[in-house]
Amino acid sequence: MKRIILPIIAATISTTAIAQVHAEVDVNKRYETVVADNVKVYPSKRPPVDERLFTSKKVERVIKDMEKLLKKNPKLAWMFANCFPNTLETTVHYRKTAAGNDDTFVYTGDIPAMWLRDSGAQVWPYVQFANEDEELRHMIRGVILRQFHCINIDPYANAFNDGPTEAGWQTDATDMKPEVFERKYEIDSMCYPIRLAFEYWQRTGDSSVFGDEWISVVENMLKVFCEQQRKDGRGTYHFFRVTDRTYDTVGWGGYGAPVKPIGLIASVFRPSDDRTSLPFLVPSNFMAVSSLRKAAEILTKVNNNKKLADECTALAEEVHKALMEYAVVEHPKYGKIYAFEVDGFGNRLLMDDANVPSLLGMGYLGDVPLDDEIYQNTRRFVWSEDNPWFFRGKAGEGIGGPHIGYDMVWPMSIMMRAFTSTDDEEIRQCVQMLLNTDAGTGFIHESFNKDDASNYTRAWFAWQNTLFGELILHLVNNGKLNLLL
Repeated sequence: MKRIILPIIAATISTTAIAQVHAEVDVNKRYETVVADNVKVYPSKRPPVDERLFTSKKVERVIKDMEKLLKKNPKLAWMFANCFPNTLETTVHYRKTAAGNDDTFVYTGDIPAMWLRDSGAQVWPYVQFANEDEELRHMIRGVILRQFHCINIDPYANAFNDGPTEAGWQTDATDMKPEVFERKYEIDSMCYPIRLAFEYWQRTGDSSVFGDEWISVVENMLKVFCEQQRKDGRGTYHFFRVTDRTYDTVGWGGYGAPVKPIGLIASVFRPSDDRTSLPFLVPSNFMAVSSLRKAAEILTKVNNNKKLADECTALAEEVHKALMEYAVVEHPKYGKIYAFEVDGFGNRLLMDDANVPSLLGMGYLGDVPLDDEIYQNTRRFVWSEDNPWFFRGKAGEGIGGPHIGYDMVWPMSIMMRAFTSTDDEEIRQCVQMLLNTDAGTGFIHESFNKDDASNYTRAWFAWQNTLFGELILHLVNNGKLNLLL
């Protein structure tokens, strides 16, 4: 049997790879438990039943139903069964607090820390089943409550420990706390929990998560976002790391590049955990607008807190107006498109990164309408060689980013293309590319080399796995089963 070997590319070591040095588990040993050697008969790559961290009866029924529907495409059926429950089975740590409340700590996969963004995205596809599985509902509720708790520990942090363990990047020059694994300030870290909580409330009608801790979350979010509009100086957040990787640390005294206050919110880091070049990160500002509006609706309908709701609405309107004024660029080839980053001085960075929120992913998140002309122009731009981080090769094509480096395509971008497409042939090509670039493992990886899919990063990355399952379910539920067979 051929053993899949995860290559290390010395010139482009990722933050996540470096972070594994700070992890408390043996990543390779854990991976061997989750994924066995590949053989041609498609054996299940799921952990043995007694080693699964969490099991949902509803999700098990969905897997069986999908296997029947996809029986004409056995590899797709196999990959769906491996990937869709991956978050539940390998990363979810559900328990009750001393007071009897739900509490769920979610690993990213090979790093035993909880990213606010990743954890919110990892459990997102299961929310649709919360009303049909009470244990699953409690698990998701526990994620929301844990995320709220983490934000109130430090609204500038992106990743947290399971308690005050002092694990992670404690030597970074920033205001680290023992509960914080990494303190890279990213707008989306506060947006993903609101997206998850709002959807959970809409689906289940359970408003019990919106108590005092929730009010503190909104207050902290408003404080950070207003401070990072930088109307009154650079704010309190700064970050510096001793590293040989330029995107892992922040220049300009740890505050990032200068900006002109125009109403947008600065984000010192991107969703990739790479620092921004120009701090007004456009897709993250769009997500902030959506999140503020969702928060306002919750505050109005659940909390009856008009004052806080009005503050959220006012900030959302201000940011959206600034986006329309400063983030739209006239491209000589594509017409009006959205820039990736701006600074208010007139400088614009035209590119896209694979990590969501991205320009491509704005349609998936619902931050812009899919039929928005500027978004459609932008979508064509980012999926082309005019985007410096788009790669096309023998194995596949898609968007990458500085986090991994040249020639490495992120399957996440391929999935975003499929989610936001209305072209059946484009969707079919995306699904086939995902099936062809798993390197025979039955899982979706962080990235793969455009010319050789066996050259990949992160063998165990739960967000990408669960997102793949979400995509296949999405296509089936929207009448696209014929594209999968």
